[in-house]
Amino acid sequence: MSAISQRRMRPRFDVNGWLFVGPALALIATFMIFPVLHSLWMSFQTGLGMRLSFGGMKNIHRLFNDPLFFTALKNTFIFFLVQVPVMLTLALITASLLNNPDLKFRGLMRTAIFLPCVTSLVAYTVLFKSMFVANGLVNTVLINLGIVDTGIPWMTDPFWCRTMIIIAITWRWTGYNMIFYLAAMQNIDRSVYEAARIDGVPTWARFLHLTVPMLKPVILFTTVTSTIGTLQLFDEVATITGGGSAGGAAGPGNSALTLSLYIYNLTFKFAPNFGYAATVSYVIVILVAILSFLQFFAARERKA
Repeated sequence: MSAISQRRMRPRFDVNGWLFVGPALALIATFMIFPVLHSLWMSFQTGLGMRLSFGGMKNIHRLFNDPLFFTALKNTFIFFLVQVPVMLTLALITASLLNNPDLKFRGLMRTAIFLPCVTSLVAYTVLFKSMFVANGLVNTVLINLGIVDTGIPWMTDPFWCRTMIIIAITWRWTGYNMIFYLAAMQNIDRSVYEAARIDGVPTWARFLHLTVPMLKPVILFTTVTSTIGTLQLFDEVATITGGGSAGGAAGPGNSALTLSLYIYNLTFKFAPNFGYAATVSYVIVILVAILSFLQFFAARERKA
């Protein structure tokens, strides 16, 4: 190979390319990479407010001796273990129903189910809280139907407070996941279902053995994103319960306190402790990484 050919094959520094991607890389470094590295540095600092000093492993030691942290961790896992399966199951069922071309008012029903996730959080919260107060719509309907004799204490009982939060999250985000399932179902070749129908396969078997396996990539995507969203749960809990003011609790007995809400309280509501708040935030990072890995591992294609 001649020297001229070798020079031509050498990669050249493309100034125009770097000018094109440079601003995006600068924004990513400023608003993503730097905050991550800075929060990692802060997780080893102790002190209140901006008076921080290197504390080594003190924050980790405090973490394992903090009952409020374990309360937030327990509540977060309760929301994750209950809400995510319920929400994804409902999303899959509603998508399957809306995928029926003979269903009337499909567009209206699809919009109604999807509407909560694009509604203003403030408006959604005000409506939801008014429905679940002691004399609200939900208790009134339950009493009139004879399901309960007295109103359910949604706001004052730990179990019912968690249940209300789970209902709120499920109601808000089921439509979001439903759209992914519905789009995937509409891309499945109808001849597959027609062949199964001709062979006498019942509807429920077609759903379990044809639809669900072909939706596996979408199910994995929605499971991972829902897991991440639930482990970072903040908005609905903070707005419905008030978030727990200084000296107060997020729901009765801190029954609605989550890790993200605890981080917010450590940073802005209680005596500011940025170092310890950063340490708690890395617990969420570790949990997201572990659970996402397990979900990808469980969904991998197994060779015969």
